[in-house]
Amino acid sequence: MTPRNRRNFTDEFKKQVVQLNENGKPRKEILKEYELSSSAFDRWVSQYRNAGSFKEEDNRTPEQNENIRLQKENQRLSMEVDIFKASGADHGTKVDVIRNNRHKYSVSAMCAVLQLPKSTYYYESQEADTSEEEELTSLIVDIFHKSRQNYGTRKIKHELHKKGYQVSRRRIGRIMREQGLVSKYTVAQFKPMKSTCNESEEGNTLNRQFAQDKARKVVVSDLTYVRVRSKWHYICAILDLYNREIIGYSSGPQKDAALVQKAFASVGGNLEDLELFHTDRGSEFKNQAIEELLETFNIDRSLSMKGCPYDNAVAEATYKVIKTEFVYGETFESQEQLDLALFDYVHWYNHIRIHGTLGYLSPIEFKKRHLNKIV
Repeated sequence: MTPRNRRNFTDEFKKQVVQLNENGKPRKEILKEYELSSSAFDRWVSQYRNAGSFKEEDNRTPEQNENIRLQKENQRLSMEVDIFKASGADHGTKVDVIRNNRHKYSVSAMCAVLQLPKSTYYYESQEADTSEEEELTSLIVDIFHKSRQNYGTRKIKHELHKKGYQVSRRRIGRIMREQGLVSKYTVAQFKPMKSTCNESEEGNTLNRQFAQDKARKVVVSDLTYVRVRSKWHYICAILDLYNREIIGYSSGPQKDAALVQKAFASVGGNLEDLELFHTDRGSEFKNQAIEELLETFNIDRSLSMKGCPYDNAVAEATYKVIKTEFVYGETFESQEQLDLALFDYVHWYNHIRIHGTLGYLSPIEFKKRHLNKIV
């Protein structure tokens, strides 16, 4: 069993998640999507508001450490109270207590604490629980909204399967219609005009070999547009073909090579791990600075054939996803707001959003499973 690596967070990351909360993103969603502990997140919020610094020596006091210890102790005691306070109740009340807490504690443990035979619980619970349809409806609505109104019946079915539910897509579709849940993918798409063609003699080295068996080996990129107030701004993303992970991204008011350089600057790790960079023939990818960057890190170049979008199909498909899930229906008032929202979306895309081409796993989950198999 591989040891779990300790996660390290940069001050920039902490600042961004705090700003997400200040801009209206619920605390509960941030903790779940970014896999943060409540104590760590609350500490960052307090540090940012009180001192503008995330250094422990600038913020922590003995009193605060004692408060954190007491909060954890109170939380543990309150969980015990949830169970023990019903120990003298009748069977019906005990059954209700177990049913209402089964998502937190094991049924066996609660039955033992409450001195209630498991057979009695299962018999009475089965008779009392007649709201399966309501529970399923609630789950589907929850999954749909947590997907940011993007998932259709196919992906909702897989999410339900993870929770132990076997439900047909037809039934899911019926419930979605009854609840008025419409995926963003039903919105008609608008295709922007193509930019000036890059006439470079560089060939199509990738040759549509989109299935890669090594992480951070072949990356593809493209740019798309987004509205910020009354002007067009642009997004550049660098995509790893191995697991469809967005490993680098940027946004700004100019559709140029500087935006591509900024996306490369956001890529974590050593850029020398990358072996091939493939794009279409957009003029923004034809720049001496980009060529020097690729040469510095020994990254080979690949360009789609002129007038053939299928040569960069993965990037094209990903940008359609970004437009549908992130851009449409959103209004950005400033570049800063766009940057923060994009940071949040990329994290959700990489860590939470399931992908059909990855066996309905997120890019990060897909990579972790592959690495575990290798180990």
